[in-house]
Amino acid sequence: MFRRRTSPETAEVPAAETADDAAPQAGKGRPTPKRSEAEKARKQRVRPALNRREAMRRDRERMRAERAKTRQAMNTGDERHFLKRDQGDVRRFLRDYVDSRRTVAEFFLPIILVILLTSLIGIAQVQLISTVIWLGAMILLVVDLTLLGFRVKREVRKRFPDETGKGHVLYAVTRATQLRRLRLPKPQVKPGTLV
Repeated sequence: MFRRRTSPETAEVPAAETADDAAPQAGKGRPTPKRSEAEKARKQRVRPALNRREAMRRDRERMRAERAKTRQAMNTGDERHFLKRDQGDVRRFLRDYVDSRRTVAEFFLPIILVILLTSLIGIAQVQLISTVIWLGAMILLVVDLTLLGFRVKREVRKRFPDETGKGHVLYAVTRATQLRRLRLPKPQVKPGTLV
């Protein structure tokens, strides 16, 4: 009543053939480690922190290693390890677009430094001239960045019609205000190159 019934197909197959079929699949090519060895290896991989200070030290080391890997990728142009804000075709285009042009914005910080140094001189005429130059630099900066923003919007709409992401203008403006030598990721195109 409760016993298993054999089908005609399985009844005809001899037991020796089924044992031969299973034999080649047996084994994984290496011996199974002893339980104590497996637990010791697992503990070495996990290595729980002994105290809070040790855990913080390990986290700092891990974060330092990740930052070093990201900085190396930014210097070499390896986009796999870029920050999320720098990844993608649109961001690569924006970097190349900004890097291919000379703008007033990239020279703004050196100009401001010169203006500050000249304003420290005690001569009233030199201070007046530095104030006028500062005002002119600010106006040029605003005009330059506004034009860059309009151009970036137009080019992104033209080249990437399906792209709906925001922040592209801010990304381009931020990159344009940095000195070319200090930009990260490093510029991949030379000024004057058409992009």
